[in-house]
Amino acid sequence: MIERINRLLAEIEAIKAGSLEEVEQLRLKYLSKKGLVTVMFDDFKTVPAELKREVGQRLNELKNKAGQRIEELKSGFDQVQASSATSLDLTRPVNSMQPGTRHPLSIVRNQIIEIFGRIGFTVADGPEIEDDWHNFSALNFTADHPARDMQDTFFIATNPDILLRTHTSSVQIRTMENTKPPIRMIFPGRVFRNEAISARAHCIFHQVEGLYIDKNVSFADLKQSLMYFAKEMFGENTKIRLRPSYFPFTEPSGEMDVSCLICGGVGCNICKHTGWVEILGCGMVDPNALENCGIDSQAYTGFAFGMGIERITMLKYQIRDLRLFFENDVRFLQQFTGS
Repeated sequence: MIERINRLLAEIEAIKAGSLEEVEQLRLKYLSKKGLVTVMFDDFKTVPAELKREVGQRLNELKNKAGQRIEELKSGFDQVQASSATSLDLTRPVNSMQPGTRHPLSIVRNQIIEIFGRIGFTVADGPEIEDDWHNFSALNFTADHPARDMQDTFFIATNPDILLRTHTSSVQIRTMENTKPPIRMIFPGRVFRNEAISARAHCIFHQVEGLYIDKNVSFADLKQSLMYFAKEMFGENTKIRLRPSYFPFTEPSGEMDVSCLICGGVGCNICKHTGWVEILGCGMVDPNALENCGIDSQAYTGFAFGMGIERITMLKYQIRDLRLFFENDVRFLQQFTGS
């Protein structure tokens, strides 16, 4: 065994390497768990007792020599790299780096949260994969409502019904189930609908919904809250109008339009040449929805609203095509640097 140790010592002293990768391969060859030096230590148990002291000393010498040689080779390359680094021309101009920016949808989402935060609304979140109860049934959707059809909703499973949420109203239900009134919250999040992609629609989009439940809440409270939001978001001269509408979970219900900021009321493809742009649906929470969540509809009333963040962003920045938000075109996104 002494002869094997001597041969390995001579081999180790003569090794060379052309790169750090080769140094690592040499380390594995000699010092890894299955390396040549390690195997020698495994064979040590077969050495006769009278030779163990001498062989043991030589093995330790072998191990130390191997470790020292590997470190010498490695440090040589480290010094070369350090020398190369110090030889850099420090007067050479640096490569320019474009500053990053938040996505326009994130900018507007944060602005909406901040505006409603001023009048006491806090933020709640919920799952994007929902069940039928929280997405439809608790919101007073009947079994044959068109929104349940596959052409609108992405169903994951049908027994029981599991789906990608079509609105953040599901978070409203979860909040009412677990929170006692008064409730004053908004619910931002991503939603999914099986829609044809165009300048005004996408199968993925973002919403902010709001809910206010308390005693003696009226439609006047809803109107004033939405008026405040519109003026804070789009400017003091913004006009709004409320039109009667229908939603299963609110009664009475309405849709709110704001004067089109892109065309100034003249008419364009975004406002469908009317001068007005619908930005949200709203209404007083239906008593059935309150009762479904364990809230006494005789003692409490409330209002709810929901808006698409993409549409608000298009109006605010006068963007004419919703698809730009999803294309990750740097030329488009760089326009929002500093926002």
